[in-house]
Amino acid sequence: MSVQERKQRERADRERLIVATARELAEQQGWDAVTTRRLAERIEYSQPVLYSHFRGKREIIGAVALEGAAEMAVALRAAASGANGPRERVAALARAYLDFAERNPAVYDAMFQLDGGLAFAQEDTPEPLKDAFAALLENLGEVAGEDVHPGLFTEVFWASLHGLATLTRARRLPPEDTGRRVELLVDRLAML
Repeated sequence: MSVQERKQRERADRERLIVATARELAEQQGWDAVTTRRLAERIEYSQPVLYSHFRGKREIIGAVALEGAAEMAVALRAAASGANGPRERVAALARAYLDFAERNPAVYDAMFQLDGGLAFAQEDTPEPLKDAFAALLENLGEVAGEDVHPGLFTEVFWASLHGLATLTRARRLPPEDTGRRVELLVDRLAML
């Protein structure tokens, strides 16, 4: 291995460490606790080293969001692949989405609530975000209906799930009724 390859590998390792540490700290104490000073202390690097990877907290949030989007896409596809038939697949997608949001609240916030500097629904949208949407779209197109664009249907389904996730977490909706809400969403929205 050349010196340059080793340096690139070390840089990538440091970047992964920064993102993992930010994610861990945010999950434990919230995003307000994630500061470059605190991250530098935790990973035992100087703040200038952090700034050589990320220009600030916003970019770190964006990196966590991209990592989370990739994980969500995997979880959604795994849930859909284990389901039999359209109704079960749509219900499995909804449960997997809501489970991801519940298990990873800080990551979910990075993806959809906080400014990570990422573009959504645009040409320059990063691939992990496109792929997470595609994981929904590829399983919802068959239930969208004849006169409904599959992408539009997927956006409405996603917005419904996002609303359920955020309202439940904010204790605006009782969590014990989540299963019934998923069934209602599948039955009414997906007409299954």
